[in-house]
Amino acid sequence: MFRKFALTCLLCVAVWLNTASAQAPAPAPNLDGQFDAIATKALDEFKIPGASVAVVKDGKVIYAKGFGYRDVDKKLPVTPDTLFAIGSISKSFTSLIFATQNDEGLVDWDKPVRTYLPTFKLDDPIATDHATPRDLFSHRTGMPGHDVVWYSSNFSREDLFHRIQYLKFNKEFRSGYQYCNLMIMTMGYLEGQVAHTSWEELVRARIFQPLGMLASNFSVTDSQKSADFSQPYSLKKDVVTKVPFKNIDAIGPAGSINSSINDMSHYLMFQLGDGTYNGKRIVSEGNLKLVHTGQTAITQLPEFFSQNGLGPMTYAMGWVDTTYRGRHMVWHNGGIDGFHSLLTMLPGDKVGVVILSNLDDNMGLEAIAYSIFDRLLGLSPDPWIDRYKALSDKAKKAREEAEKKKAAPVTPTTPASHPMADFAGDYVNPGYGTVKIAVNGEDLTATINQLGPYPFARLNYDIFQIPADSDSVGAGLKAQFYMNRDGQIDRLAIPLEATLPEDIVFTRAAQKLSKDELEKLTGGYTMDQATVNVSLAGETLRLTVPGQPVYELEPARGLSFNLKGLNGYSVEFKKDEAGKISEMIFTEPGGAVTAKKK
Repeated sequence: MFRKFALTCLLCVAVWLNTASAQAPAPAPNLDGQFDAIATKALDEFKIPGASVAVVKDGKVIYAKGFGYRDVDKKLPVTPDTLFAIGSISKSFTSLIFATQNDEGLVDWDKPVRTYLPTFKLDDPIATDHATPRDLFSHRTGMPGHDVVWYSSNFSREDLFHRIQYLKFNKEFRSGYQYCNLMIMTMGYLEGQVAHTSWEELVRARIFQPLGMLASNFSVTDSQKSADFSQPYSLKKDVVTKVPFKNIDAIGPAGSINSSINDMSHYLMFQLGDGTYNGKRIVSEGNLKLVHTGQTAITQLPEFFSQNGLGPMTYAMGWVDTTYRGRHMVWHNGGIDGFHSLLTMLPGDKVGVVILSNLDDNMGLEAIAYSIFDRLLGLSPDPWIDRYKALSDKAKKAREEAEKKKAAPVTPTTPASHPMADFAGDYVNPGYGTVKIAVNGEDLTATINQLGPYPFARLNYDIFQIPADSDSVGAGLKAQFYMNRDGQIDRLAIPLEATLPEDIVFTRAAQKLSKDELEKLTGGYTMDQATVNVSLAGETLRLTVPGQPVYELEPARGLSFNLKGLNGYSVEFKKDEAGKISEMIFTEPGGAVTAKKK
């Protein structure tokens, strides 16, 4: 489900390395030529249009260069100042901001989040009451990613914060690691609330400005105003293709920063230091080490890791804590539509590499970084580019085989329970937002917030599918409609979070009528020699029955309304052949009564 999405959106893809170690002899004095050859080969092997690479050693930038094109069509070269989306490397900026606030005594790593955000609420009451900033930063709350919520929508950061209470858990609190961008977003929101400002302003004032990262920004909208920015690209059927920029401002603390290697090399130098930059204290040395220190074990490593002697691995706070050939390594990567980035460092050796690229889902960056480490430290070079190319080819072959095995389009052999028009409408979930269903010939279309519309072909009965061969992030997704006790389609279940045992359920939203349309429903109706009256208060219809309380009518669908607070009681207005309201059918558990309009 959502295969492309799951691979491209801010996911943490760990890369682990050989544990065989020996202390290295001093590196050769000038390795620029070797670094050039490594980067050039990787771009060619992995079809990366453009990338920039910076290397830091002993507090100095010893290498910074751009390769390939930032704009393939215009043949514009990548430079050290070219802006790329850095994706999830942004998380380390968010944990650093919290560390500075902790230094000031404003926040505590281990006090409940509700101490600072009283309205913080999760689906698990234990997590709601006890989850701490350390828990959220290290991905151990028990809540899975639920990435479709933010990826599909234009919900504001505050709106996302309030929606997380409706997102289901699949693990118990603190029972294990689950990467969750929404939790890091929540921490950025918390930081802004504590400081009575925004996360963006905190990062700008406390990191960008003192580190001289003056070209960096928080939105791809701003990047495109720059004189030197990269276009985003993806491989489609093995062809490099430009893709649209993906605006993720709302989830910003988890991944919206854009930067260049000239700026990021400053950040890398700082992260390899003692918490100061150019003699100015940014954060305490203790807190800088803390954010690098593993908190939650990452289990179930891919086979590639174990085959190459990789692991164990723990998630720190905005970082991954591991080893490289016996040396302590701290790193994080980032990916969003059209971009992939990597920042990795060996603190004990005071060396680090940062690489930014304009091709999503590529394995070339890790291969570049580790090849540079080997040569920089004088180790016997491992064939990382060849290894990762083989891994990439294996994954490509598996995808191609899966494509061949895809089932042919299904011709329905069973009828739907209703005409297609009866399925059309808006379906709402308080966490995920709205799915719009529209009629498309004998099938439907589905729009998930801002994603779509996608073709929604009927399989059998009331089960529909986004065709597996469609060019969409939801290709292959199946969903099912359900009826209420009155036989009306009122729910839609979709597996938007693959790690949950149950589907995400969307409830049909009431179809609201205009005030003019509501006015036409008002007046007296004769029923059993009595007259009931329908009136309009604002935009709400009210039903008055002699000797009974006034009932509020809640919109259901079209000209159907439910009596608020009375389960199983409803009214439906009917039109005559001339299109005028002629009667009202009053339904209750015991039957139905017709009232004629006076």
